[in-house]
Parts: sequence; C-alpha cells; structure tokens
Amino acid sequence: MEAALAVSRLPPHDPRTPALSVVDMHTGGEPLRIVHAGCPEVAGPTLLAKRRYMRQHLDYVRRRLVFEPRGHRDMYGAILVPSELPDAHLGVLFLHNEGYSSMCGHAVLALGRFALDFGLVPAPPEGTREAQVNIHCPCGLVTAFVECEGGRSCGPVRFHSVPAFVLASDLTVDVPGHGKVVVDIAYGGAFYAFVSAEKLGLDVCSAKTRDLVNAASALTGAVKAQFKISHPESEDLGFLYGTILTDGKDVYSEEPTTNICVFADEQVDRSPTGSGVTARIALQYHKGLLQLNQTRAFKSSATGSVFTGCAVREAKCGDFKAVIVEVAGQAHYTGTANLTVEDDDPLRDGFLLK
Repeated sequence: MEAALAVSRLPPHDPRTPALSVVDMHTGGEPLRIVHAGCPEVAGPTLLAKRRYMRQHLDYVRRRLVFEPRGHRDMYGAILVPSELPDAHLGVLFLHNEGYSSMCGHAVLALGRFALDFGLVPAPPEGTREAQVNIHCPCGLVTAFVECEGGRSCGPVRFHSVPAFVLASDLTVDVPGHGKVVVDIAYGGAFYAFVSAEKLGLDVCSAKTRDLVNAASALTGAVKAQFKISHPESEDLGFLYGTILTDGKDVYSEEPTTNICVFADEQVDRSPTGSGVTARIALQYHKGLLQLNQTRAFKSSATGSVFTGCAVREAKCGDFKAVIVEVAGQAHYTGTANLTVEDDDPLRDGFLLK
C-alpha cells in the first residue's frame, strides 16, 4: 500500500485546470509558496504590467494558492515570470491575503536558494562559495548572494536592496483609540509606518499578537487616511503596505532590536521582515543612528528569528537621499505539492476566516 501511494499521481481533478506545482519554503518562519509550473501565462510588456494583469485577470490563482483550504490567511506566494530587464535571471510577483506586494525580502532570500537549486541561473564554477542571483521584483532589480557548495545552496542568503529612503519622519497622525501618535514612514521596496509599540501602550516583546495586530492596523488606517503616500518614480509603488511596531531601540547596539510587521489585511509576518529591515535601516541611517557598513540584528517578536542588515552605500531615489541595504537571513525548504481543483467544488477558489 505504501509503495503504491508513493507513485506520483494526481487525484481526480478538472482536466481544464492544470495543477499548480509548488515548492514550499520558509524564511525565519514566514512561509513562501513558489509556483514553478501550472500558472497561466501572465501577459504584459513589463513586470509592473504583469502585476496589473495578474490582479485583473488571474486573481483566482492567488486565491487558490494563498486562501484556505490550500493555504491560510497568513500564507505568502510567489509567481515566477519572465523579466524585461537584460540583467535579471527571473522576475517574480508576490502574493498575499489582500493582493500583490511590490517587494518581499523573506521571499528574495528563499528565491535565491530556489533559483540556484532548480537551475534558474547558470551553475557556478567549481569551487565557487557564493552565487549571484538577479531577481526582478516589482520595485526593481534586487541582487541575491547565495552561499553554495558543489553548485547547490548550503547556507544563508543575503541581498542588496533597491534604494531605500525616508518619506516622512516625525509625522503626527490621529489614531483611533490612541490619540495623536508620532510615526516615521520609510521605503525598503515597500512603504511602512514605523512606531515604538510603547507609544501605543504595548510591549512588542510580550504583548498578545492580537493586541499588536489591532494597534498596528489602527495606525495603518490612520496613516492611509491622513497622509498621501507617493513614490518618486512609479505610481504603482505608491501605497502603504503596513505598520512595523518596534521595541524603540533604534540607537545602534550589538544586541538585536525586536519588531513585528502587520501588513496587507492584518497579515502577520513571522520573520523580521526583509523589506521592513531595509526600510528601518534607511530610517536609522537618515536619523544618524547608524553608519555605513554597521551591521545590526533584527529579531521577530513572533518567532524569535533574526535577520541582519546594514547600509552598504548611499544612493538616490528621485530627489530623496537613499541607501542600498544588505539584508541576510536563512531560508529552508518545507515540501512540494500539486494543487488541484475539482469542477464541482463550490470552494474551489478558496476562502478566508477572520
């Protein structure tokens, strides 16, 4: 019986709907479901155009990947697509419970390993200890560096971000239930609002997750209502992705600083949040609390997992002074699956519970 079940065979399914073949990974506890076969063609001349096409015409794929019964409200996905950039090895669209992100650091760390292990980049020369993977994200080209041995990934991954900058510092917003709160807004491939959890009456290290989510969501809503988010180079990137609550320890220290990210529709990042670390490094550098090539550790209050980050060089984004940030972390494989649909399933496209 066991040998028979070990044979790779799909269960009964709608033959008009190809199975979605996926590889599941996690980075610091945050899941990533990578589609490597079965997704319909995503049309568009550019990656941002493909993102718009996916949202308008193929959103059922996102729901099948991310929503229950195949996923859960905190699942995260990645669709691999061709890139129009000559230097890119692959393009990627990021999926979450509300829609489509512009950047995802934990996914880039995982995709670096995946791209090398699944042959999406040329095999590195014998003896090479680190392979470069150029990943075209909706926010731009991100370079990952993958530790390897014998042509396969074998350890942590680091990436260099797009230019990260501070959009607004010491911004006062009126938050329902909390009054006037001073926040910062910074960009690390996506825009985040940053505030010490203490300003909302919470300890990010010990408070219940539900209380942190409620406070972060209230702040996200307040910022969206009271402050216009815009990106100097693309309207597609001009939106607030979420709020990151911190322990307030922004002055440089060799000890990790803790945060939690609540993004999209109250989705909780289990990792320290790669694009959030990028933005937080840019914010600390902007305020003179961190120097170039000064590495800090960032800890997730959800799982205790740690990313490291540092500003490696100065840059520009439009008229904003920016920095290129290096973020490092460890991704792991957790399995593979073929996700199928039966034509008489009333929940074929998934559902979410709150």
